[in-house]
Amino acid sequence: MKKLIPILCFITIASGALAQALTTPPSGDNQKSKVTQFIGPVEISITYSSPDVHAPDGTDRTGKIWGEVAHFGFIDQGFGTSKAAPWRAGANENTIFTVSHDVKIEGKELKAGTYGLFLAVAKEGAYTWIFSKNSSSWGSYFYDAKEDALRVEVMPVEAPFKEWLTYGFEDRLPASAKAYLRWEKKRVPFTIEVPNINEVYVSKMREDLRSSVGFKQENWLTAAQFCAVNKINLEEALTWVDQSVSDPFIGVENFNTYQTRAALYKALGKSAEATAQMDKAMKDPKTTVQQIHMYGRTLLNGGDKEKAMEVFKYNAKQHPEDKFTPNVGLARGYTAVGDKKNALKYWDLAIKNLPAEQKQFLPQYEAEVAKLK
Repeated sequence: MKKLIPILCFITIASGALAQALTTPPSGDNQKSKVTQFIGPVEISITYSSPDVHAPDGTDRTGKIWGEVAHFGFIDQGFGTSKAAPWRAGANENTIFTVSHDVKIEGKELKAGTYGLFLAVAKEGAYTWIFSKNSSSWGSYFYDAKEDALRVEVMPVEAPFKEWLTYGFEDRLPASAKAYLRWEKKRVPFTIEVPNINEVYVSKMREDLRSSVGFKQENWLTAAQFCAVNKINLEEALTWVDQSVSDPFIGVENFNTYQTRAALYKALGKSAEATAQMDKAMKDPKTTVQQIHMYGRTLLNGGDKEKAMEVFKYNAKQHPEDKFTPNVGLARGYTAVGDKKNALKYWDLAIKNLPAEQKQFLPQYEAEVAKLK
């Protein structure tokens, strides 16, 4: 038995070694590449091997890429199990498309996951991008149409010469981006959309708030404000504000918590509740003259002149020690309601009490006065 131990050890080691691959230069010197793009929290990547227009022996294949190297349609390549294979859209192993969330490709739904990416090149008209559930094969030699997750048709476009096959992203917007393949003198794009991008953000925020991110009150409020602005997940967002107040470690009721609740109530169509929250915000002892002033400006910008005047007057009454900011508010409020005499009066008082840090804005204030006169 003792004599068998070294043999068994050798077999075990050899078996482990066979499970690994020796690192050698890529076939045809087609270097591996990867490009990644985020659409908000959604991560998209394309991993591929990148051939060049000039063959490994130096032969210039310009004019012979599309239709020859990237063959037309579906063909029997003489190897593997596929008798009708599209082009591998790269070189060597599968070109791999990975997306972290459900998306739409050219308006069609594609589930989160990893896919083999193929391209059916046409002599004329549209090319067909194919997203296959088989992402682990070599090239398209084992392509099977039954494994297709999605096919979309796109029109190729002429492009400046590109020696190396390259994938990239362009037209990057908050909820979409355009992926493309460029090689030789063509560019073949496809559009990726995240139609529920705000829901994705909310889901990620919900997850984040359960981590150390939730140890800061402002993060709960930022998440709730996002919901208010985008009119999404409003009821849960109200509980986030409550959590930010009630938590024994981070909780405090202040102008920001009242204001965030008000924004959520407004988004829910509950105007009376929104107004009540802002009245509490103004009367909170910790609320500053500037916070009240900005609330008045928000009302003014929203066309609620009467309520804005109430706020500006309240600010002046509560903060008689400040001779500048409340007077600016009153000047703007009286201007909005058409009381030119009082508007000029309060502009004059504000400018006479201009703080040093506001002197750079003096020309703007004087322009307001000039418009009134």
